[in-house]
Amino acid sequence: MGSMSIWHWLIVLVVVMLVFGTKKIGNMGSDIGKAVKGFKDGVRGEEDKPAAGAVPPSQVADKSTIDVETKEKTRS
Repeated sequence: MGSMSIWHWLIVLVVVMLVFGTKKIGNMGSDIGKAVKGFKDGVRGEEDKPAAGAVPPSQVADKSTIDVETKEKTRS
């Protein structure tokens, strides 16, 4: 009853694969990978990312251009 041998771990692995299935285990692995990536991005800091509402300079309209919306008049 000492430490667990390699055979014990192999049996546990087979039981886990039978219970959850390989597809579910693969999905859990990809979810963990996405979580780790998100954590790393969060630790990296906000100064590296552009602001959520920021528009790149190439898409900013001229200062002399005025954007307006037009509405059609309907007669009743």
